[in-house]
Amino acid sequence: MKKPNHILVIRLSAMGDVAMTVPVLRALIAQHPHVKLTVLTKPFFTPFFRDLTNVTIVSAQIKGKHKGVLGLFKLSKELKRLDIDCIADLHNVLRSKILKFFLFGKQVVQLDKGRDEKKALVDGESFKQLKSTHQRYADVFEKLGFPIDLSQPIFPKKENLKEDYLKVIGNDTKPWIGIAPFAAFDGKMYPLDLMTTVIETLSKDYKVLLFGAGNEEKIILNTLAKHGESIVNLAGQFSLNEELDIISNLDLMLAMDSGNAHIAAMLGVKVITVWGITHPYAGFLPFNTTLDATILADRIKYPKIPTSIYGNKRPEDYENAMRTISPNTIVSKIINALK
Repeated sequence: MKKPNHILVIRLSAMGDVAMTVPVLRALIAQHPHVKLTVLTKPFFTPFFRDLTNVTIVSAQIKGKHKGVLGLFKLSKELKRLDIDCIADLHNVLRSKILKFFLFGKQVVQLDKGRDEKKALVDGESFKQLKSTHQRYADVFEKLGFPIDLSQPIFPKKENLKEDYLKVIGNDTKPWIGIAPFAAFDGKMYPLDLMTTVIETLSKDYKVLLFGAGNEEKIILNTLAKHGESIVNLAGQFSLNEELDIISNLDLMLAMDSGNAHIAAMLGVKVITVWGITHPYAGFLPFNTTLDATILADRIKYPKIPTSIYGNKRPEDYENAMRTISPNTIVSKIINALK
């Protein structure tokens, strides 16, 4: 059977999961340069793929013209015109299943999410490192005939900083630390009072750039930015594309188990992650990082960790799990990582 050379890659959400596809696709293109990729994702995530060659983005308007079954049928007709050879479904949800049904006749490989292994991890039946999400993505392409080696990563160059960026950030020569204190669920967020101590301490020797999205997060970050002259809130000041330029110039990103960690990692930035009721064993470590670059809540005091894979389920008596991590532990980890 002839190898396909035009692959439709489906990954619609969430932000971190989409960002995790990028280093895998970058490796695929480098190791199989004859392959053409069409990535189907949400319009907002288009900038993630900006440095990839042989890649076309198709925006899924899932709240607009592609909404519902009829909308997916319209989308399938648009995709058929692109002469796709096969489909790599890196999402494997109902929406992608319906779309694949409409694209009947194409070779399809879908993501194995490892649900049974993850259930055993959450249920406490097994506590061991599971396959990374990046490797699960790579396995999809291997089944299509395109094995990928992720052990020799390639990253884009740092972007040149525009004058508009520096007007906001400043021109001092301190190393830049990005801090993204938010996550989709409270159980994955380091308490803000403790994070304030981390930010204040780091700002004495480093430029601290705060990342967030939405009005509520912007308000919180504005308050945090008042705790030091070297603290700058970037929330709401730049587009995603511009934020990627800035993140590429960070010396380090401190983030939760969240999308910002994966965005920094896909750009080759050093990342330290803080984990509460989730655990890196589930396979969501940022790309090209190890457990040495994580800070974990105390499992002796909170033995049910991980209480869920995505952090959406937290027992009532686990609300203080993150408080087992001291601000000094985080600061020391960052200082050592930057030596």
